Amino acid sequence: MRKLGLALGAVVLLGLAGLAWFASGWYASADVEEDTSFIVPSGSTLTAVARQLGEEGLIDSSDAFLLRAKILGSGDPIQAGEFLIPAGASPSQILDTFQHGQVIRRFVTVPEGLPSILVWERLMAEDLLTGKVEVPEEGSVLPDTYDFERGESRAEVLARMQGAMDRFLAEAWEKRTEKAVVKTPEEAIILASIVEKETAVPEERRMVAGALSNRVRIGMMLGADATTIYPITKGKPLGRRIRVSELRDKNLYNTRAIAGLPVGPITNPGRESIAAVLDPAETKALYYVADGSGGHVFAETLEEHNRNAAAWRKLRRERGEM
Repeated sequence: MRKLGLALGAVVLLGLAGLAWFASGWYASADVEEDTSFIVPSGSTLTAVARQLGEEGLIDSSDAFLLRAKILGSGDPIQAGEFLIPAGASPSQILDTFQHGQVIRRFVTVPEGLPSILVWERLMAEDLLTGKVEVPEEGSVLPDTYDFERGESRAEVLARMQGAMDRFLAEAWEKRTEKAVVKTPEEAIILASIVEKETAVPEERRMVAGALSNRVRIGMMLGADATTIYPITKGKPLGRRIRVSELRDKNLYNTRAIAGLPVGPITNPGRESIAAVLDPAETKALYYVADGSGGHVFAETLEEHNRNAAAWRKLRRERGEM
């Protein structure tokens, strides 16, 4: 009986030792020597992920990982996406990361007033995105910072940018005031794109919008240089002075040669510029010229404007800019 008891005791000890070994392999550090990015493809099974972990040398055995995961791990499903596995992580931590951790998000920013050709270049230059897109329609992208996952398609990211513009414009249009001169949401984007290019001072947007709205209202040419440049460069910097022939070219964008709004937007306007044209400042101003400090000085009459313009030219000569 004593021998039998000893034998049973040995079996129990061996069993406990085996359980301890089995558990330690789940909770002890795996082979993650440094913080490592790991991608779980969409639709992956736990078996496939275990095999991938083994192939990348992050665990000793994919079979052991899978067995321990089924016995000791949570039954929650794994997520698709890119995850950061910290150095020294255990198999248990790795599985928990895939099940409950935060997917790594990356960001692409579209500044206010960025033309669509440069939005396209920015998307195409992002190596972590996939696929190709065409240059989006001008004025269709809402400037903002957008997050994306590694391997996401450029088309999906662009769709979010354009969806954001559609939603914001619809909401803003419903809040327009009787001072707004634009008659459609499309006209609002066109005029807002000019406001965006005409001033870099946020506090001036509604005033610039007011002056331009006054011009539209009386059928006066808007006279915005940025609209003259747009058909030449599609929104990119011109890199030289505008030629007289370009100022006189009666194309459908050139507001120095045609009255009213141009045929389309000249950039992607931000929220504030859109809001400005839908609720412009109440002003009699028709003219404005740079004041030398980054902003503008406004005038109601041509005589007053000419004096302001002369003062601006004098300042530029003093600065050696002319």
